[in-house]
Amino acid sequence: MRKAVLHLKKSDPVMRAIIERVGPCRMEFGEPTFHSLAEAIVYQQLNGKAAVTIFKRFADAAGGDPVTPEAILRLTEQQMRAVGLSKQKSSYMRDLAEKTKAGLLEFERLPDLPDDEVIGHLTQVKGIGVWTAHMFLMFALQRPNVLPVGDLGVRSAIRKAYGLEALPTVKEIEELAAPWHPYCSVAAWYLWRSLDGGAQI
Repeated sequence: MRKAVLHLKKSDPVMRAIIERVGPCRMEFGEPTFHSLAEAIVYQQLNGKAAVTIFKRFADAAGGDPVTPEAILRLTEQQMRAVGLSKQKSSYMRDLAEKTKAGLLEFERLPDLPDDEVIGHLTQVKGIGVWTAHMFLMFALQRPNVLPVGDLGVRSAIRKAYGLEALPTVKEIEELAAPWHPYCSVAAWYLWRSLDGGAQI
């Protein structure tokens, strides 16, 4: 992590200022498991506190930690809705459980796959897009060079830090991020932390 921080400070003066203001990098990681991906689905479009509460209720309803495909498939839609999952997210959870049980999703293979193949593998599940796959790469597989170009927090932080008039496009983010490679994941973490109130991750 120290090497990544030194690289970012040296390669980009704006990033250096953010790092000096935020302080040491304290990225927290989970395990690259079914449980982690189920959690990532719950966290979509929710702030951290609400997501934590809903996921805890969901895990309890499914029989505790870790959540398994079998446990999800035993839950009725009414039970999933009762813990705070939307109809849409309930269907995503069921699709994740069904595809995993059918062997279409193989978590043990993911650590050995390159980033783009992990994204392809995960996005076959209904409701899992590139954003969720990026979060899984960063926080479960601990990949150091993920640039979540579709993340609103990253886009907002870049706009603020670099004094842009509007939210940056994907192309603008990629151009700005060129000096951050091969540590874009750490840069993204600092961008989230640079926002008032910190990141929602």
